[in-house]
Amino acid sequence: MRIVGLAVAVVAVLALLVGVHRYVWRRFVGDTTTPGSPWRRAGTAAAYVLPLLSVGALVSGRAGAPFLLQQVLAWPGFLWLAALLYLTLALLVGEAVRPLLRRWLARRPAAAPEPGPEAVPVSVPASAPEAAPVPEPAPEPVPEPAPGSPSRRLFVARAVGGAAAAAGLGVTGYGAYGVLRGPRVKRVTVPLARLPRSAHGFRIAVVSDIHLGPILGRSHTQRVVDAVNGTQPDLIAVVGDLVDGSVADLGPAAEPLAALRARHGAFFVTGNHEYYSGAAQWVDHVRELGLHPLENARVETGGFDLAGVNDIAGESEGQGPDFARALGDRDPGRAVVLMAHQPVVVDEAVEYGVDLQLSGHTHGGQLWPGNHIAELSNPTVAGLERYGDTQLYVTRGAGAWGPPVRVGAPSDITVVELASGQA
Repeated sequence: MRIVGLAVAVVAVLALLVGVHRYVWRRFVGDTTTPGSPWRRAGTAAAYVLPLLSVGALVSGRAGAPFLLQQVLAWPGFLWLAALLYLTLALLVGEAVRPLLRRWLARRPAAAPEPGPEAVPVSVPASAPEAAPVPEPAPEPVPEPAPGSPSRRLFVARAVGGAAAAAGLGVTGYGAYGVLRGPRVKRVTVPLARLPRSAHGFRIAVVSDIHLGPILGRSHTQRVVDAVNGTQPDLIAVVGDLVDGSVADLGPAAEPLAALRARHGAFFVTGNHEYYSGAAQWVDHVRELGLHPLENARVETGGFDLAGVNDIAGESEGQGPDFARALGDRDPGRAVVLMAHQPVVVDEAVEYGVDLQLSGHTHGGQLWPGNHIAELSNPTVAGLERYGDTQLYVTRGAGAWGPPVRVGAPSDITVVELASGQA
């Protein structure tokens, strides 16, 4: 039954993609070009090639394709998925503009005929016999528009299509620039009632969802490391989804993480993408780079307890989150900060008396209006919210999954400054 449901979902998604591509082709190519023209042939070829590149980018990693091939497919394939979204949204806005533009063109006054030379009056002698009237020449027939000249419908199609292309590609380009320039630093103060006065002002740099892979590589890691070290944190919390690929392919891209510096060290918990990429190997590798993995474990640091749980995706390998192991025997008088990749585990955090949970996973929606979709499965999409006595902070993440594009959800590294209720 599960296989049947999955098959139905796959067919539905494929049908949707085919329908969207058909609509985009019709508005950008079919309505704006003439049959047989080079522009139509090029647009039609792109309508077949681009979705195939996107499918290749999505499946090549899971299929174990050579990493070089993954990189070749990833840039055009993933960028097209983002461009397709915003081109389609721009075209849908254009559907409302299209009839208004046609109506405006229809109401434009016709061009007045150009004035001819004025007739010169001729004096006729009174005695002269009246001349016979000269018949007026028959009006020349108005020539039909040449086959290649743009009609009103063609003008509207090109105007709307051009504006939609500029808007959709412009939004995509700006969103890609936001990812490739690196994350920006955010700062938030979180008061904790049980935090001792000695830990007042303790700063945790929260980093999540770097997503090293075929697109974001070593240079992106270096940008993240530079940004984190620039905040001079007391502790660094890397809360999952560091990679999309194996240690063999991405080990060199992760090497700059060895330069992370904080007085109380850097800590790591797994995200769901680690379990798609070989979590055990990555846990060992980040430990070699100087990070401290917290696999359902807890340490005492800086006047409070820092705990970490594995991601929910680890349940398929018998390595899921274990709150009892991480928090069951702790001193209830001490404040505890929990690192957990997915915000959805906040209910368990409340049960175990966690003061603050640090999470990522949502990307803040990454591509608007994706934030509204993310709200359906996550208690908090981005920012700080309270659940009972537990506060949950969700970072938007420092990278991007799939398209290296963010719209309405800029990437960030958050410095969480803890405030003592006793200060």
